[in-house]
Amino acid sequence: MTLNQLYYAIAISKENSLNDAAKKLFISQPSLTGAMHSLESELGFDIFIRSKTGVTLTSKGEEFIGYAKSVVEQYDILNAKFISKQGVKRSFSVSTQHYTFATNAFIELVKEYGCDEYEFEIKETKTYDVIKNVKNQNSELGILYLNDFNEKVLSKVFSEANVTFTPLFDCHIYAYLSKENPLAKEKLKSGDMIELSELDKYPCLSFNQGEHNSAYYSEEVLSTRHYNRSIRANDRATMLNLIKGLNGYTLCSGIICEDLNGDDYCAIKLNVNEKMTIGYISRKNAIISDIGKMYIEEISKYKNNILE
Repeated sequence: MTLNQLYYAIAISKENSLNDAAKKLFISQPSLTGAMHSLESELGFDIFIRSKTGVTLTSKGEEFIGYAKSVVEQYDILNAKFISKQGVKRSFSVSTQHYTFATNAFIELVKEYGCDEYEFEIKETKTYDVIKNVKNQNSELGILYLNDFNEKVLSKVFSEANVTFTPLFDCHIYAYLSKENPLAKEKLKSGDMIELSELDKYPCLSFNQGEHNSAYYSEEVLSTRHYNRSIRANDRATMLNLIKGLNGYTLCSGIICEDLNGDDYCAIKLNVNEKMTIGYISRKNAIISDIGKMYIEEISKYKNNILE
């Protein structure tokens, strides 16, 4: 296996085409095809599925490309620092469930980093994809939660994906509503907690988990409870619109970031014994980068923002 072969494989995965990748690499397509056949023969498995419409990664190929990107990135850093003597363009990627505080921490990281050249990425996505992105090294860290219900199943998924979960802080469960919601007005005035039965007349909102829509992958706790009215959404902006427009609610950690979502919403504690543990996943035995550590520090600060 050579470094060039890794560069070639990464280029093909980006272009989904041997011909387009060959053009980007300034080599002939037969040379590129031969290099890939040689690499796949050495590895003992196919990296790509070839068809008339192009090439796609196999499941093993996805994992391999993740490791290849990591090796190439480290080589580029070494080359820039010790050979070409050029500045190093640092990169960092995080995947997260739909948490405003995770986005806000990312914003603070970018502000704090203070480097002219960097390539940062945040992927707010489904639970399965958070795990998959870390497994395949498309993200260094993944932000999600565990509780008594999903911990056993997700811990097994983490083990199979060769990732580990590190807890950061525990949260009570809150209903996130518009301040114009009649129930929110009542509870904000009285200071009382919300009973689950009081929410039954309002739409319960949750994030769609796609083909992995198991209750264990749900971003909201109490996912097995029967809800009279339920609506699924794919992004936070839509969720906020539904909360405001339909007097809907979602279940959350109670950490509010008014700078991003505005001050039209509130989090009111549920009268339940459930808790959720916010934490991050990383590749097993991987050394977290300095940028990754900075992001974890930013996330950890929200422990002080937890409502009681």
